[in-house]
Amino acid sequence: MSGILSHENPLAALKEMPVAQLSDVAQELRDVIVRTVAQNGGHLASSLGVVELTIALHRVFDSPTDKIVWDVGHQAYAHKLLTGRYDRFHTLRQLDGLSGFPKRSESAHDCFGVGHSSTSIAAALGMATARDAHEGDEKIVAVIGDGSLTAGLAFESLNQAGHLIRLKRETENFLDSVPKVGKDLRRLAKKAEEAVKGFLTPGMLFEAFDFDYVGPIDGHKLDELIQTLDNITHMDGPVLMHVVTKKGKGYLPAEQNPPLFHGVGPFDAETGAVPKSSGPPSYTAVFGETLVELAQQDTRIVAITAAMLEGTGLKSFATHFPERFFDVGIAEQHAVTFAAGMASRGLKPFVAVYSTFLQRAYDSVLHDVCLQKLPVTFALDRGGLVGADGPTHHGVFDYSFLRHIPNLVFMVPRDENLLRCAIATARDFDGPFAFRYPRGAGIGVTLRQAKPIPIGQGEKLCDGDDVVIVATGALVGEALVAAERLAGENISAAVVDPVFLKPLDSSLLVAEAERTGCVVTVEENVLQGGFGSAILELFCDQGVHVPVLRIGLPDQFIEQGSQAELRARYGLDADGIVARVREALPQRVLPSAAGNAAAIRFA
Repeated sequence: MSGILSHENPLAALKEMPVAQLSDVAQELRDVIVRTVAQNGGHLASSLGVVELTIALHRVFDSPTDKIVWDVGHQAYAHKLLTGRYDRFHTLRQLDGLSGFPKRSESAHDCFGVGHSSTSIAAALGMATARDAHEGDEKIVAVIGDGSLTAGLAFESLNQAGHLIRLKRETENFLDSVPKVGKDLRRLAKKAEEAVKGFLTPGMLFEAFDFDYVGPIDGHKLDELIQTLDNITHMDGPVLMHVVTKKGKGYLPAEQNPPLFHGVGPFDAETGAVPKSSGPPSYTAVFGETLVELAQQDTRIVAITAAMLEGTGLKSFATHFPERFFDVGIAEQHAVTFAAGMASRGLKPFVAVYSTFLQRAYDSVLHDVCLQKLPVTFALDRGGLVGADGPTHHGVFDYSFLRHIPNLVFMVPRDENLLRCAIATARDFDGPFAFRYPRGAGIGVTLRQAKPIPIGQGEKLCDGDDVVIVATGALVGEALVAAERLAGENISAAVVDPVFLKPLDSSLLVAEAERTGCVVTVEENVLQGGFGSAILELFCDQGVHVPVLRIGLPDQFIEQGSQAELRARYGLDADGIVARVREALPQRVLPSAAGNAAAIRFA
């Protein structure tokens, strides 16, 4: 490739180029980003929207001495390319490849690891405070979108930052990835204007936080961006530079449909055509359709999401019941307590949220919902390993941080029908309820009527005498395949689906443990405090003395990769389960083909 990315030091070359040539750099970056995301999938529209801003930031500031803190970081692809990662950019979001987000261990230019939103101002404030303590003079820049400004964390940080820091930057995308969510600066200003019954500009709004306000600036005019950034580096005190960008800029399909190209799988780069799935509907789609179906029968049902309308499958619900649908923006803590208030007055709120994002609302779940025994339901999408988004997005901690909370029922359906039953069971339960389901397509079962099921009742799916495999959720299918393979090795394995993580079906689990004398637990969650730990606690309390082998995720953050690749790497697929069962039963005597006994020891 000829161009800036083939240069030994792209940042040095960027600073030396005439401003008139920087538009060629922008096109070069866009070409590589589109080509790579078309191959690997990724966050396209947001990355294309900030190409000129990224060029301007690296032209004016001296990274990594100066710190550029990205919010969420899904828009930082151009940043990665300009900071020496072009040779590895083809591995973006792949197993053992470049992360789709800034990552401190990946580059000195990634000064703060991100993946969840609204952290940039707080992190930059902390860096600026440390800089001042060390009497440094480096610049600190936070790049945050208007969607991220809906989170309380951003406003908490702004509230403090005006008194402590020297420099801030803010970028705004008026073409939101999710309609109705981005409370952009113009609308924020309008609300404030109405409140004071007078004229109020975005500048006045942020000046209330003790920021000097500059803007709005066209985020795609490089000369204007560079000149403005250069000028305000000489200003005293914190500065907010308001930059208006267009998501998908420079790639027409993404400009025309930013939501589709926000987070997209592989597609045709020439036409922008995204292949349609021909397989079973996703768990997300089944959830959304079922909730609409039940809401037509029960007017108490309301749905809440935190800036993930399409991601959580609620678009149809919002269309059918606009007055019963609430998108609160990137504010999970508020979403939960908001739901608690609704539940206290007789509604049946369903909070649809990615497992990884519910972590932000832990106290609200515990204090505002479960302590008061309020009938709020948590629909945890993307439970388990999610794939290419990596460690910031894997939903592998919810077993551990939810199952110990009193009053909460936690169900883990293994297929689409049990997911439908989970929704119906939650509707009829007068208390806190959670269910977790994985990312991606279902297994293709024929959908049946959504009916409530007995709480705390598990199922034995196949019989066996040597060992019982107790698997949860999406891994039940892998356990059934493993049992079939083990049968060919003369190992008779029963398979039990507990269905509920809490309460456990203690009668079924204890009986199977005592009958077989050996238990293997399988979960797509960290082992610490997870399902296997719950089984050990149960057996301890019940005085059951049988060996328990726990299969799950180790005490580390799990890297990116496809779900299949990661399950194979950590022994969560059928092959891994078979291997671990052999460990649990180290010596077996099998009949040889001639009918004679042959002693076989499994390593």
